[in-house]
Amino acid sequence: MPTITVGRENTADIEIHYEDHGAGQPVVLIHGYPLSGRAWDKQVPALLEAGHRVITYDRRGFGQSSQPATGYDYDTFAADLATLLDHLDLHDAVLVGHSMGTGEVTRYLGRYGSARVARGVLVAPIPPFLLQTPDNPEGVPRGLFDGFVQAATADAPAWMKGFLDNFYNFDTLRGTLVSDQAWQASWNLAVTASATAAVACIPTWATDFRDDLPEIDVPMLVIQGDADRVLPLDKTGRRLPALIKDVQLTVIDGGPHAIPWTHAAQVNTALLGFIRS
Repeated sequence: MPTITVGRENTADIEIHYEDHGAGQPVVLIHGYPLSGRAWDKQVPALLEAGHRVITYDRRGFGQSSQPATGYDYDTFAADLATLLDHLDLHDAVLVGHSMGTGEVTRYLGRYGSARVARGVLVAPIPPFLLQTPDNPEGVPRGLFDGFVQAATADAPAWMKGFLDNFYNFDTLRGTLVSDQAWQASWNLAVTASATAAVACIPTWATDFRDDLPEIDVPMLVIQGDADRVLPLDKTGRRLPALIKDVQLTVIDGGPHAIPWTHAAQVNTALLGFIRS
């Protein structure tokens, strides 16, 4: 099991688990909350078949990576990503994030630059800034995030179930685009998250990425469903063309937050087309 060490907590190393397969231009896939690198199971085969080297990893606190008590902020997440890219000595890489993982892509490019990166893809993005403030009236009130933290702290399994129901729009897509088995598979991934990570990551959703976005100097693709209940299109993806120099926006009709799974063929077509362009 390949791992890299990204820090220490007391006497133990903090290790990030990753998978590295194939050859060719590298594509790094960064999962969303509360899953793991396995969330990309419908993208990895398509990318390998297209001749890419594909790297997935589990964010700290999730999957098979270490579960420290600290480090659940985007500066640290981006530093973990930078350590991985440096360790593998990747060049001309395509960074692809889904949901919370889009924050890593954005903060990495804003802070570390694009020396190792050729392109970036934001799937169901969390930027630019979800928190409602006087200079960001499009955001959502802080009380919503506080309520999420309270619910996750009080009963993490119940919180996860409700979150995953909205992740898939399970009430409307069950039996058509989402099977009970797919929902259960996501649940199995979600329960690998530490209780600390499950709660500590929620406040990071209010991170302000508006200073990072103008620093991005590589072509970017945004893919999002117009039925996304977790990160609504009008509060996220539709705002990004005004904030990124070179960006394309692809909107998937009826797509929920979980489009890498529910609309995998459309996501893969857009992703591969962008990489080849």
